[in-house]
Amino acid sequence: MIKPILALALGALIGFSTAQAGNLNERDDVKQFIDKMVSEHQFDKKQLQEWFSKTELKPKIIEAISRPAEKKLKWHEYRKIFVKPNRINKGVTFWNAHRDTLARAEKEYGVPAHIITAIIGVETRYGEHKGRYRVIDSLATLGFDYPKRSKFFKSELEQYLLLVREENADPFSIKGSYAGAMGIPQFISSSYRHYAVDFDGDGIRDLWNNPVDAIGSVANYFKKHGWKAGGDVVISTKVSGDKYQTLVERGLKPHTALTEFSDHGLNFTADTDNTQKASLIELTQPANKEYWIALNNFYVITRYNHSALYAMAAHQLSLEIKKARNTALNEAS
Repeated sequence: MIKPILALALGALIGFSTAQAGNLNERDDVKQFIDKMVSEHQFDKKQLQEWFSKTELKPKIIEAISRPAEKKLKWHEYRKIFVKPNRINKGVTFWNAHRDTLARAEKEYGVPAHIITAIIGVETRYGEHKGRYRVIDSLATLGFDYPKRSKFFKSELEQYLLLVREENADPFSIKGSYAGAMGIPQFISSSYRHYAVDFDGDGIRDLWNNPVDAIGSVANYFKKHGWKAGGDVVISTKVSGDKYQTLVERGLKPHTALTEFSDHGLNFTADTDNTQKASLIELTQPANKEYWIALNNFYVITRYNHSALYAMAAHQLSLEIKKARNTALNEAS
């Protein structure tokens, strides 16, 4: 006998499968979307209808976006996914293979080579794992069948169709994450259109296969979001009392001048501008909690992924890569 809850779940999946098997062009919301693309961006209606007849809605995408790692894992669990020997060593290899490109990106955009390398390492293991879902399927699934963020993903689907037209790409050949992020640096469609650069000068912005363009584009993304060249990322701190909790509760965006942090029970030493604004993050370890003062550059990392866990993992991976590479260079000299 099937329990009621299980029966409901199976019924939902059966309904989803039926919708998936049907032609999306029969749905009113898809018709409205197509009409918008035709009227606002001069797409050919028959071409769009052909594309949507081949687009598939995927239940696994809904499942995946409903359980992101940033929400279900504590810091010590999340960190060990990314800051580990294999990813560090491959980061050194990637840096060495692209040292001239990374040096040029650092000079032009002010973003350190180890930060750029770590972002690509966290996102796709240096281009090895760029995603297994067709981007058009991901964005259509989330845009039309995920009401919680339907507006955002319909917008990204719009951006994706504009992107493939601009880059003369096959909309069905591009694969990415369940959320539609794609290429070596995992840019979403709007970020690709706004921040991707042709860093090797061949006339093509290719983040899908070209690490040179990927490196330049990550650096450009960070600069456009306010990265400060030479600036620190975080400062380790100790807390006392309970006033510090108000700083944690105010979120990731820098909000309080460093000069005021001591008034909230924080003890730290920093050789930096004490008038700059910062935030306070709390990270959970197995036996305790650790606290970090997050500066502007930390917040910039969270513009790539709006998670303190992500930003801290990327930052710490970058430091480990830099340390390992410097050790190797010193041993070789």
